[in-house]
Amino acid sequence: MKQSWWALPESLETTMTSSKKRPTKPKIARERLKWVWPRTGGEWIPYHRITWTDAAGKRKERAIKLNWCGDAKTLDDEYWAAESGRHHKQVKEAKHTWATCIMEWRADARIQKKLAEGTKKSYNREFEKILEKNADKSMSATTRQAIRKKHIAMAETPRAADWMLQSVSILWNFAKDQLDWPLGDNPTARVEKYGTQKEFRTWPDWMLDALDDAPQVVRIACGLILGTGQRPSAAIAMPRIAFHGEWVTVIDEKGDSSFPIYCPESLRSLIDGLESGSRHVLPKSDTSPLSYSSVEKAFRAWRENLDELGAVHDDNARHYSLHGLRKRACVELAEAGCSDAQIQSVTGQSPETVAKYRKEANRRKMSRAAQMKRSS
Repeated sequence: MKQSWWALPESLETTMTSSKKRPTKPKIARERLKWVWPRTGGEWIPYHRITWTDAAGKRKERAIKLNWCGDAKTLDDEYWAAESGRHHKQVKEAKHTWATCIMEWRADARIQKKLAEGTKKSYNREFEKILEKNADKSMSATTRQAIRKKHIAMAETPRAADWMLQSVSILWNFAKDQLDWPLGDNPTARVEKYGTQKEFRTWPDWMLDALDDAPQVVRIACGLILGTGQRPSAAIAMPRIAFHGEWVTVIDEKGDSSFPIYCPESLRSLIDGLESGSRHVLPKSDTSPLSYSSVEKAFRAWRENLDELGAVHDDNARHYSLHGLRKRACVELAEAGCSDAQIQSVTGQSPETVAKYRKEANRRKMSRAAQMKRSS
């Protein structure tokens, strides 16, 4: 009779014989633990066994060999894994995983040809977040309830929450329509996005002054953003090697390019005062930088302690984000009399964005001059 993949070489009810003298059977006992002496001798082998009678009255059994290597602790782990259905011989390999879908999406020449480099980089950044915890999970196991719960949990970062929805939706539609995977309805359907957010507010002077007492990671991150005019994520990931004398190499994430800019003295002093040894200005380890999310979390925690100071200035610190420092850098450059081309040489922003920030800077300068004339 042909044996099933899970059956023992011989029935567990059959006594196996050997010409060699058997050692004493291990005294470890469990409800569904069966010790078997192999026909060829050697050593006792433990199996996790369950038995039942099918509808036709036929007795059946299913057994899993436990690789215990003579160690009681290993045997215990193997046994309870089999009891709970988590043993590697019980777990079926997931099909249609997120990792496979993302790999296929990245390899699809039709899609990649249509997307700008900056757009692909933005998508891939979101896909890496999906892979971090869901790479080997089947896409079909993702529910709308789970997506909605995740979206709500990210309410404090609405743009990131909506990006998560969009990324899941893109991959789901690709897998279903282009790869012909047997997936159900898109789990992001009818999950309402937070939508367009208010513009980033330019940081006021009182918040800049408060940075002197901020945690080091917040103070350094803010110094990098303000000093270079970069996007927060790019500034936070800066390597130490980017700083060389009076110059610093910055990265234009959207344009996927890098270029040197003059490094202001305040930022040089900040960098020179840091301990050496790590590869990055804000290190997570010797070889990798802190993530944007971890720094942003520390920033929000610091910002929540500024309520009293904000009330003194008739303001609220929660209105300001890390990106508002990039805007502050642009406004400061405009107020200093820099031309649009000069501002772009630092921040790498579009002419339209520079013009918008210049308008705000001009309004500030003109209102200051007007109010001073009124009081003179």
